Amino acid sequence: MAAGHVFVLIVRNAYPINLLRAVQNTPEVCSIFCATANPVEVVIAKTDQGHGVLGVIDGSPPKGVEGSRETAERKEFLRKIGYKR
Repeated sequence: MAAGHVFVLIVRNAYPINLLRAVQNTPEVCSIFCATANPVEVVIAKTDQGHGVLGVIDGSPPKGVEGSRETAERKEFLRKIGYKR
């Protein structure tokens, strides 16, 4: 990326959302652009002072509208991984 003051945390065999609170609670962290298992693209700007991250493009466009069955499955999954109670 060649952008200063940026760190990227890549994790295997874990859900990124489970680590999010610990990263947010780190005083040196100012912004979190995404916590995902999806493919991402980083948007970087270049000025005379250097490079900086403008944002992150996460995932792909929606494939449809979630119905009541899908909502229940999603909530059950989030409870299973400890994100939702």
